Parts: sequence; C-alpha cells; structure tokens
Amino acid sequence: MIDAQDLKPTVSQQIIGSMFDRNKEWREAGERTFLAGRVLISMPGIEDPRFERSIIYLCVHTPDQAMGVTLNRPVDGVTLADVLKTLEIPLISEAGPAPVLIGGPVERERGFVLHTDDYVSETATLPVANGVSMTATREVLQAIGGDSGPRRSILALGYAGWGPGQLEQELRDNVWLTCEADEDLLFDPNPNDKWSKALAKIGVHASSLSGQTGRA
Repeated sequence: MIDAQDLKPTVSQQIIGSMFDRNKEWREAGERTFLAGRVLISMPGIEDPRFERSIIYLCVHTPDQAMGVTLNRPVDGVTLADVLKTLEIPLISEAGPAPVLIGGPVERERGFVLHTDDYVSETATLPVANGVSMTATREVLQAIGGDSGPRRSILALGYAGWGPGQLEQELRDNVWLTCEADEDLLFDPNPNDKWSKALAKIGVHASSLSGQTGRA
C-alpha cells in the first residue's frame, strides 16, 4: 500500500473543484464501453505492489484508454468527515465515518466520487454502467454531507489509468481477472475482504491461484 503519509497532505488541499477537467473527454469515451462497469481483480504475483490484492472498478474502457478506481485501498486515518471538515462542508448526514480510498497512483490530489445513479449533476456526472455513476465536484460532497446525496457512495483520491492497448495486454498476460460489479463490492465501507469476495463471485478461491502472472 502507498504510504498514507504521502496522501494525507492532499486532504488539506483543494481536492474537489476543477478536478474533473477530463469529464467531457471521458464522457465521450464512455459511449464505447468495452469492460466499463466491470471489476478487475489482481492476480497473485503482480509485480506492481500498488496493485497487490487490489480490485479496480473500470469507469472507462476504450481502444485508446482505460480508467478505474481501486475499491480496497483505504487512506489510513482519513475519513469522509475529515475531508468535509477540511473543505468546510457541513456534515449532518451519517456518512462521516466512511473511509476515503486510494483510487490509484495517477493524480492523487484529485477526488472522485463513485455513487448510485440517484444523484446527477448535468455537467459533471459520468454514467458508467448498471446504476453506477461518477462525479467529481464539490457539490456532490455537499449533497452527501447534507443528506441529499446519492443512496450509496465512496470517495477515492486518484485513479488507475492505462494507455492504448495496455490493459488488453495485461489481460492477455493474466495480470487481471474480471467479475461483475455489485453494490456491496463497490460501496461496502469495509474494504479488507473485497478481493476475496470478488474472486468468490467467479467461483475462485485465492489458494487455487498461481503466483505466475504477467507484469502490470
């Protein structure tokens, strides 16, 4: 796991605001879905320790790029309440104890909220698949803190990204398995057993997997 000390300073910065500069690009890319809306499960033996025993929800997957958010890497000692307090956003809902996740190694100063599709910002929400959307504005955090936000949500700092053909090659090299997403896998506040739960969804037990994989 990335040292939480590297992440904590980002919480004291403006992590929400103009952080979704690429929303239009990703929205247009999302019209061609491929594996968007599915979950990547890292295989044992993955060479990049940042993704060891990780599961990643793919928000965008096209021939040119892929983008996803890691679902089981919490930032040690940081909760949603801490982020809202730093941003001076009132908290009257019960969402405060929710963990903040390390979404990936790219642009860790930016925050992304994955949520159920009962919340929509006309200019900033990216519909992903099967009732799940992504929004990255201060307004979605205000809605969550004010108890008018989506039914279920998670906040992640940063994302995982792939260039043209990179994810496809990693899949051929058996770096990743994939499974269907469900709300518990995405939004359960306890991330510790999500990797095992994701494997169980495809009938695989961790002890049966080989440590021989390709490189990520």
